Amino acid sequence: MASQPLQADASARRSASATDQSGNKTQRYLQLLLLVIAAGAIYPILYLRQVYQPTMLDVFHISESQLGYLYSMLGTIFLLSYLPSGWLADRIAPRLLISFSLVATGLLGLVYSTAPSFNLLLMIFGGWGLSTGLTFWAAVIKRVSMIAGADEQGRFFGFLDGGRGLIEAMLATIAITLFAWLTQTKGEPAAVGFKVVVYMYAFLCIGLGVLLALVKDPSSKAEQSSRAQAAKRSNVIADLITLAKIPELWLVAAIVFCGYQVFWATYSFSAYLHEGEIGLSVVMAGTITTLKLWMRPIGGIGGGFLGDRFSKVTVLIIALFLASLSLLGLIAAPQISSHVLLVFLVLFIGVLTYAIRGLYWSLLDRCNVPVETMGLAIGLISVLGYSPDVFLPLINGYLTQNYPGVHGYQMYFGYVAAVSAVGGCAGLVLRNMLNRKEA
Repeated sequence: MASQPLQADASARRSASATDQSGNKTQRYLQLLLLVIAAGAIYPILYLRQVYQPTMLDVFHISESQLGYLYSMLGTIFLLSYLPSGWLADRIAPRLLISFSLVATGLLGLVYSTAPSFNLLLMIFGGWGLSTGLTFWAAVIKRVSMIAGADEQGRFFGFLDGGRGLIEAMLATIAITLFAWLTQTKGEPAAVGFKVVVYMYAFLCIGLGVLLALVKDPSSKAEQSSRAQAAKRSNVIADLITLAKIPELWLVAAIVFCGYQVFWATYSFSAYLHEGEIGLSVVMAGTITTLKLWMRPIGGIGGGFLGDRFSKVTVLIIALFLASLSLLGLIAAPQISSHVLLVFLVLFIGVLTYAIRGLYWSLLDRCNVPVETMGLAIGLISVLGYSPDVFLPLINGYLTQNYPGVHGYQMYFGYVAAVSAVGGCAGLVLRNMLNRKEA
């Protein structure tokens, strides 16, 4: 009973913060646009495997298992960074954190373009884990949560994920066009095409980081006050105990945990379509995967608006169960003779995946987290929800290495389909809990 006044006070402060945050709607959307561009530019260079995995294996002279180790390294650093990331986001202006992250990620990309040794690749991926996890992630999520009103959480997070997806899709389209032109029209080796693609992303990140460093962050008085309060708080353990007593947070973490694995499955679509019985060319498989990226604005923004219009939890539940069924359908891809049907299935999974990503962070607003510990709550959920970054690449690498061809990927997609269904069940539990509280 004692927690109810605290939660009500936290909700009121968040509402006041959103009103005061940027003065008017236009300014808040401009802030959102800057965050979308930053998020859309920083991550693609880390996950080029979803389009260029066969090329990466050849350029770096590594196996699929070693590629799994690289992404497991990235995921491990992410996991270790999430809580400190939330702590930083409660104390340092997001603009500074985001600018540093972009520049650092771009500089590491320039080293990556030289096709270094496997040991140096491990260091690069570890550095990327710090630059996109420790100093970037919680800062972006908290900032969006703070500038969005209580009735705008779904669409703002939908715009964040869908908008960054639009940026990623545009960049990926330019990249695959450039890669195809160099390798097929000009006859250059795949290594040259891949190096130019990495250059494109690296220099873009560095340029954006410098630009954002020059743009003044119009933080609200409420947010500045929350940072000042957070800086005075030294008992992180007590704050974590307080957050651990909010049962909705654990369910949100479970939904993120399951939904994020659906997203991870899409990284393997290009390699799967290139395998044995399906046998599409590298460029064709990469083109289909790039088309899938264009579903992100539709899924993210559309899912956000549907969530605000009806129910964020209900839309999320439906998307998780449909994603589970669709992944089972993708397992049957070798028996699908129509390439049109195959493309439709990949694109549909893309829409569902991005709707899930666009919605699960919007649930945080209904957990009544105090403003001064919002970053820490994001870090706590991220530690649990994004832990698949550590083990899922190893599972993928083991299955594809020990069950060559399509069979390893089919087993992998079957596992993710089961996890997605579990996420849908967690959503049902959360919806019932929220309905009982509101009643």
